[in-house]
Amino acid sequence: MEHPIGIIGGMGPMASQLFYKMVTEHTAAERDQDHIDLILLSDASMPDRTGAILSGQYEGPEEQLLADARLLERCGCAAIAITCNTAHFFADRIAGRVGIPILHMIRETAAALARRCPGGTVGVLATDGTIQTGLYQKALEARGLAPWTPPAEIQREVMHQIYDRVKKGLPWDRESWARIEDACRGTGCAAVVLACTELSVIKADQGLADWYVDPMEVLARKVIETAGKTYR
Repeated sequence: MEHPIGIIGGMGPMASQLFYKMVTEHTAAERDQDHIDLILLSDASMPDRTGAILSGQYEGPEEQLLADARLLERCGCAAIAITCNTAHFFADRIAGRVGIPILHMIRETAAALARRCPGGTVGVLATDGTIQTGLYQKALEARGLAPWTPPAEIQREVMHQIYDRVKKGLPWDRESWARIEDACRGTGCAAVVLACTELSVIKADQGLADWYVDPMEVLARKVIETAGKTYR
């Protein structure tokens, strides 16, 4: 295996297996050997990223993410992808301490949205931690887009879908999702970013429309292209 791409996952596990499926399905290949060499590190013991951000106790996830990244670097990886939106807060903090690039799901998604709906309003559905850091808001604004984040009552519905449903291995709450969607459409969003990988699982399971943009799909394309393969 020469210069594989390293994947740090397990945050959560359902999203990580979906990401591997995305990369495999979208790599133009006619045989096993045409696919990408990957090292998949499923670090399910990673401390909760949202809890760390909200409490200001960054050291746990930051140091564990750094250890994972350095392990993949020692394994000869050419680049690293992280299948957790909230973890990118810590990825930004460790990027200068790792000798290989971290493929940045949030910035790649903002760039894709700027091409798709230039100047538009984009809804951001994410954990409380991701919302608080402003990771997506800043990236979208840098691309000339207007981010919209849910009011408190809708944000509680989003957290319910993430923590009470997908992370517990349960299906989505359809009625709750209808309230989320109504709120997003009511603001005239040109697109909505599913800025938590648990929400990516909902999109895949329920066949949500492309109005919902999945950053994991954007990251999968970036991984494929970084490996020198063709996205299909």
